[in-house]
Amino acid sequence: MKKIALMSLVASSVLLAGGYKIPETSLNSVALSAANIAHNKSADAAYYNPANMVFMADENAMEADLMYIKLDATNYQGTVSGTGPYDIDAETENFLVPAIHYVSGKVNGGARFGLSVVSPGGLSKRWEEQPAKTSAEEFTLQTVEVNPTVALPIGDKIGVAVGLRIVHSKGVVKSDGIAPIDGLGYSSLARDMEGDSIDFGYNIALAYKPTSELGLTYRSKVDLTVEGNAKLDLTTNLTTTPSVRPSYDGSATVSVPLPATLSLAAAYTFPTKTIVEFVYERSYWSAYQELDFDYQGSIDPYVNAVFGTSINKDWKDTNAFRLGITQELDALTLMAGVVYGESPIPDETLSFELPDSDSTSVSIGGRYAINEKVDVGLAILYSMRESRSISAADNENDLDGEFTNSNVLLVSAGVGYKF
Repeated sequence: MKKIALMSLVASSVLLAGGYKIPETSLNSVALSAANIAHNKSADAAYYNPANMVFMADENAMEADLMYIKLDATNYQGTVSGTGPYDIDAETENFLVPAIHYVSGKVNGGARFGLSVVSPGGLSKRWEEQPAKTSAEEFTLQTVEVNPTVALPIGDKIGVAVGLRIVHSKGVVKSDGIAPIDGLGYSSLARDMEGDSIDFGYNIALAYKPTSELGLTYRSKVDLTVEGNAKLDLTTNLTTTPSVRPSYDGSATVSVPLPATLSLAAAYTFPTKTIVEFVYERSYWSAYQELDFDYQGSIDPYVNAVFGTSINKDWKDTNAFRLGITQELDALTLMAGVVYGESPIPDETLSFELPDSDSTSVSIGGRYAINEKVDVGLAILYSMRESRSISAADNENDLDGEFTNSNVLLVSAGVGYKF
């Protein structure tokens, strides 16, 4: 059966490092383009490098952040399966994403406890025009991670930490359109699926502070095993009178990975209280090889052949390079950053669900200490995604054209409190 661009629960993202992973989950991380792993004295150390908690001042620290996300309307110009040409736009998306970080005071000889509640990944892509609507009318993935951590000092220069990743995910997949299917002619396809899951992983971290600051973190892969209900309809045009296949309304499951990530970081503080940090990040997207929906109820074989066929993804591991600069003043801290990130999606499997590309992001922000206990801050990051051309000769979804205007804006506001 000819492959048509069917559903992908993990399809488009708020994606600043390629794929659907969200590296920026705090005010500092937005301001520094997530180059805040080796050097971090704020409550979000609980998430970005919990080993740094052992070097923080002996007090409780808490931070609440609210991030606004704007996804520009991606444009596609080109043909699909030889039809067209088309000039269509996805919908503009706007979101508010909260986060909370907490670091305890020292206990039992220097141990520290941390807790972060963040959104580690997510997506939203909606197309209201054909032919994109046939495969990607709506794709939404929401995740919430609860990440408790504990850190221990080893001497006065080394900290180590371990944490538990508890991830709740919720997904929505919708499509509605017409596509050619071998043996069935032009067919009307409709899918409406919702599901959720709770899944687990872990993270480990190291902080080493000789004359400079070094950091290493590893966040394990978390398989999002989404379970829910799916409604499927397939109407074929094999005869003069359309042939209606039985619809499906029952349970469905699908598993997609939130990839493992390794970060290596180094920071140096100059006498002027200027901190420069470089981070190398490796995301192991090669864990995402295929997308396979499983329907547990009684389903017509033709319906299952169309909607249940495994979809090739064949994603690749990616690199991101992050640079952050912090300038500490009396009551004011200024920050700026830049990051270059690769897309994990090969030309062969690029589709409307995730027209991803390599990106360069720039950021700026600051924090102001109102007094010894309270500080406030604001940060902005703008991610510029490269245009991506695709040829039908190289693409399994028969796309021949160019995706443009997939830029992303983040604005984060935060309040920190120490007690």
